[in-house]
Amino acid sequence: MELINNIAQVPTAVGPYSQAVKQGGLLFCSGQIPIDPAAGKIVATDVEGQANQVLANIRALLTAQGLKMSDVIKATVFLTSMADFPKINPLYEAAFEGHKPARSTVAVAGLPLGALIEIEVIAALG
Repeated sequence: MELINNIAQVPTAVGPYSQAVKQGGLLFCSGQIPIDPAAGKIVATDVEGQANQVLANIRALLTAQGLKMSDVIKATVFLTSMADFPKINPLYEAAFEGHKPARSTVAVAGLPLGALIEIEVIAALG
């Protein structure tokens, strides 16, 4: 098992966990919330802006490991309101450029730092 931490283009973990873990041909990425890595905080206030930041963070994490969005095999989307589902769905679809990994979307009571969305992914290595 290889722990992945300190990728400069990805927000640092807000708790005692790694940004990602490589194990058995898979990359397990911790959930990304919409922290802007340059600002070190959540900048976007609407769910669309936050979704775009989350997807950019995921892309940066994958890129740092030599992977692409098309290498993602499973995604889990956490929303604080299911009313936001139709707002984020087209952004998600565009970010994956036609690739359709398995996905679950769940509503949660709250997310770290007051985020409106969090997404975690699992990607295949090589």
